[in-house]
Amino acid sequence: KQKVDEIMSPVMGVAACDMPRFRPESPLSNLLADILVYSSTRFGEKPDFAVYNMGGIRASLSKGNVTRGDILDIAPFENKICFLTLSGTDVMELFAQMAMVGGEGVSHSIRLEISKDGKLLSASINGKPVDPNASYRITTIDYLAQGNDHLEAFKKKTNFVSPQNEENNARFLIEEYFKDMHAEGKAVEAKVEGRVSVKK
Repeated sequence: KQKVDEIMSPVMGVAACDMPRFRPESPLSNLLADILVYSSTRFGEKPDFAVYNMGGIRASLSKGNVTRGDILDIAPFENKICFLTLSGTDVMELFAQMAMVGGEGVSHSIRLEISKDGKLLSASINGKPVDPNASYRITTIDYLAQGNDHLEAFKKKTNFVSPQNEENNARFLIEEYFKDMHAEGKAVEAKVEGRVSVKK
């Protein structure tokens, strides 16, 4: 127990508020998707957006000090960051698949409007409609990139980059983000901001 405590108890940073997880959009899913985008620079990538699945978020985050154990509770799997390209047509298919399950975690650049019965009503990236003929660079976790969790559009990926070192694990990247913010004297916060909304 003492050994486990030594590994799990170090404080990585501070959460400014409680960050629960829920569909269609939640503070914690927003944060984790944004962390994938933030982490992309170390791989020389500039993704248009990130996707983090709700099913991969296994705990909520409470306000206050955030330990390594807290982050392990949130992201216990050996999921690693990866990068891929989809056409605009395939991106719209991906967004439709997200709508069918009631929403997934997406980064700040995305706005999706879905119906109560799981239809995609509208989608934009950085304030612009999705161009079916354009190519979009996406960061996600390797589990999703294989087409799991009903996100089968990912199977159409090209230019797939999937680093396999342990430090590319999602929880390591979350840790690094909290440590970076802590070093800058910032508490981490996230809120619901209309990335995925259900039309009444």
